[in-house]
Amino acid sequence: MRRIGFAATAAWALAGAAQAATVAVTADRLLDVASGRYVERPLVVIVDGKVASVGKAGEAVPAGATRVDLPGVTLLPGLIDMHVHLTSVAEIGGYNYLEYSDAFWPVVATKHARDTLEAGFTTVRNVGAEFYADVGLREAIDGGYVPGPRIVSATYALGATGGHCDSTFFPPSMDEKSPYTVDSAEEARAKVRMAKKYGAQVIKICATGGVFSRGPSVGAQQMTLDEMKAVADEAHMAGMKVAAHAHGAAGIKDAIRAGIDTIEHVSLVDDEGIRLAKERGTYFAMDIYNTDYTQAEGKKNGVLEANLAKDREVGEVQREGFRKSLRAGVKHVFATDAGIYPHGQNARQFAVMVRYGATPLQAIQSATVVAAEALGRNDVGQVAPGRFGDIVGVKGDPLADVRVLETPVFVMKGGEVVKRAP
Repeated sequence: MRRIGFAATAAWALAGAAQAATVAVTADRLLDVASGRYVERPLVVIVDGKVASVGKAGEAVPAGATRVDLPGVTLLPGLIDMHVHLTSVAEIGGYNYLEYSDAFWPVVATKHARDTLEAGFTTVRNVGAEFYADVGLREAIDGGYVPGPRIVSATYALGATGGHCDSTFFPPSMDEKSPYTVDSAEEARAKVRMAKKYGAQVIKICATGGVFSRGPSVGAQQMTLDEMKAVADEAHMAGMKVAAHAHGAAGIKDAIRAGIDTIEHVSLVDDEGIRLAKERGTYFAMDIYNTDYTQAEGKKNGVLEANLAKDREVGEVQREGFRKSLRAGVKHVFATDAGIYPHGQNARQFAVMVRYGATPLQAIQSATVVAAEALGRNDVGQVAPGRFGDIVGVKGDPLADVRVLETPVFVMKGGEVVKRAP
């Protein structure tokens, strides 16, 4: 039996060294996110990347297993962020991106993927990327060429001509436009099929205006109910979920009525929208941390004042909507819009969720068991037999101080150690 001390080098962790077929992990305790209870002195046995059993330290360990002993550490499942943009750079805002070549963004995305993984997020949903870069990144990670989380890729987001998901900052002479604009239900169905053909695993639409696009209104509806319903029907027929960027109340409600699975941002939701979401089991994905970053750093990063003004307009309203919808029983998934702020800071949102009404357990569940449910997956979100061996370790009690999740001391993905603090 091989034993690896807690101070194993970062080089070994990042290289992944030869993965043992069987790994046995022990720590002070494990948070069972489904029940909210701690398992004291757990023994987690992982075979070929998946959890085989969860027992107690002192029980028999399979012969030849690699031991990972983590004294003083609390274990949780690998975390899930349901709204990231790994090809976006927070520090490059406004028109500054024009200084870089098209090939720059997929390259820096590899660093963002590694930063995200080392922050404890072993699964992410990348909801929008140009040139199918998220598909290529997913393939590189799955093939073992670069480290990163499991990616659920959306490719391009679908939206109306001139809307938030189109290219709106240039004059007609530039002829800049997204290849995924849709202006009818028929076009919507066709673009869903095309996105799936080229690697989409989830479909993202822009139902309303946005904060970081051109135009004065954040909330104006930009896709019709029929168009959104066509997207949802076509995607669901293909076994895919749909996420809808929606800030305004009318667009939020039509997206829910259309059968969209998760509503992103949800900034200006009204009481009827909250009621509809609760009745239909729709998930809200509310990025309530990033306003702190954009208001502090956005101007320096080149974000246009018009966009920062819209950000200020919706920031606190969105957070109060989070509080109200959570209290009403709407299901919430952890969704940060990483790329608007620097990648790897994802866990900073937990504390903001708690500040606006969530218990620490609710916040953690939104990034584990509830997120897995929203993805329709039973292989992530818990440390349980049959799930991937995705584990995060922290010092302290995350149910007493959720901010300990901001500095994980241990990260494992699929039975491989990717981060260990000395």
